[in-house]
Parts: sequence; structure tokens; C-alpha cells
Amino acid sequence: MKAVLQRVSKASVTVESELVSSINKGFLILLGVEASDNEAEALALAKKISGLRIFTDENDKMNLSLADVKGEVLVVSNFTLCADCKKGRRPNFENAARGEEADNLYEFFCKTLQDLGVQKVLKGVFGADMKVKLLNDGPVTIILDSKVLSK
Repeated sequence: MKAVLQRVSKASVTVESELVSSINKGFLILLGVEASDNEAEALALAKKISGLRIFTDENDKMNLSLADVKGEVLVVSNFTLCADCKKGRRPNFENAARGEEADNLYEFFCKTLQDLGVQKVLKGVFGADMKVKLLNDGPVTIILDSKVLSK
């Protein structure tokens, strides 16, 4: 699994001009599920994200976690994170997990974040054409790969 984690002041997802989800202070997570991913990797990724200390404390140091700031999470499925751009000019998406398998791991990841104590975990619409708005705080953007975390 690949995740692009953005610390945000607010973020939202709209589908066909209808607001689907919105959060305030927290993380917007773009999540790509690869065909080789499994629940152990989703768990490792959720644990890492829920414990990351990337919110600033009173000394302006990145020292606080999502729980410390009562942060919210918006998870948006994004198969394009699995793109292979080594050859040619058109990305190859063969590494991306297929529909039901990807959706199951996406749902497992979201539920795991909740099980780990994240108070509010909202989602986009899996497989939909989504419009994502965000106000990146910092900006702070971190890229995580479950294959690296689970070693």
C-alpha cells in the first residue's frame, strides 16, 4: 500500500457536485492498494499513521500525534499511486489491486484506524470520480509505503 499523507487544516471530497465527506484539522490520506498488499501491511500502515507526531506543539516542534490534537482523517482511494512510469509516457497500472480486493483492503485500513483510536475516519467514494479539496497545513506531506514499513 502506498499512502500520501497530508496534514490539513481542512479537506473535503465531492462526487457529482455533492459533498460526500469533510474534515477539519487532521490528515488527508490518498491510499493506493497494490495487488500484492495484505491486511498485515494495512495494519502496519495504519499503526504508523495513527502514531505519527507531525503536529506542532507549543514550541512549534512536530511533536504531537493525531490523538493529541483530536485530529480527523479523510481517506481517499487512489489507484494512480500504484502507477509504474518506468517505460514510455503512459503509466502502467498493472500493480494496482483490482476492484473488490482493493476495496476490501481500503475498508480494512479505515476500520483499523478507528480501532487504533482515531476518533473520526471519513472516506471518499471508492472508484468514483472525486474532487478533493484541501488546505495543506505547513505544508506537511509524507509518503509512506507499507512494503518498507513491514520489513
